[in-house]
Amino acid sequence: MPNAVQPPLRLVLDTNIVVAGLLWNGPPRRLIELAIEGDIVELFSSPALLDELVHTLGYAKFADRIQTSATSVAKLTTQYATMVSVVMPTIVPRVVTSDADDDHVIAAAVAARAKWIVTGDLKHLLPIDSHQGIAIVSACEAVERIKALYKS
Repeated sequence: MPNAVQPPLRLVLDTNIVVAGLLWNGPPRRLIELAIEGDIVELFSSPALLDELVHTLGYAKFADRIQTSATSVAKLTTQYATMVSVVMPTIVPRVVTSDADDDHVIAAAVAARAKWIVTGDLKHLLPIDSHQGIAIVSACEAVERIKALYKS
């Protein structure tokens, strides 16, 4: 998918998408691959989201997958941190009243001037649909939108 015309799409990936992309194949992994390739997607995160990633990857339910992949929480976190631009949100607005952690995703996206927030959060984030002009989409939808934008 060459990118001769458009600047990279500015995305913030929710932690659930990052974990899925780092540990499994599928649309979340494709978004990370596109970020590594560099022309189409640019990823942004924040210190709060990177801390959440470390915490989440430390869950026992991921231990076998991490071990099977011959990696570690530290390696995965460092790998992801090197592919994102870190933004420092000045405020974290209360948008998702039932899950304050999701407010950090929104704050990072606003600070990054992101086009999309990509999430697997069916309960809290996806139903919002958008915030301050930032679309909130699933990983599958993000990949499909990218394919549509970059058809040759």
